[in-house]
Amino acid sequence: MAGEKQPTTSEILKKLMATTSIKRFVKQHNDAMAGFPSFSRYIKTLYAGQTLTAENIFNAAHIERTYGHQLFNGTRTPSRDKVLQLAFGFGLDIDGTQRMLTVARKSPLHPKVKRDAVVIYALKKQLHLDEVQVILQEMKLPLLGKERNNG
Repeated sequence: MAGEKQPTTSEILKKLMATTSIKRFVKQHNDAMAGFPSFSRYIKTLYAGQTLTAENIFNAAHIERTYGHQLFNGTRTPSRDKVLQLAFGFGLDIDGTQRMLTVARKSPLHPKVKRDAVVIYALKKQLHLDEVQVILQEMKLPLLGKERNNG
């Protein structure tokens, strides 16, 4: 089936909602449901397309260098906030950030959540993490990286 276009998530969901047999559905869509790469593999792939050093990314993300390397080698699992910080470190847009959250198996950004709305706005405006933190602080919302069991 090489060259065949994979169905979108919404197309798969529509078919799932209409199915009468979950077993048949899973069998028919097994390839599309193969899963995601590990988080470390995913960020290594993103990094391969960067001109920045890993340390530049960690600095922009406000992530300690050792912890950042542990994320890259897969010995640490990031919290949702760390994923968001990395998204800013990589300079991702909204879609890239949502994809990174999905691969990390974290909840996506939601526009009805005030803190998430700030992050979405910041990604759209291509703000740096320092600017995001200022807005969050001014709005009396938790800063990124200051979460309590928010992973």
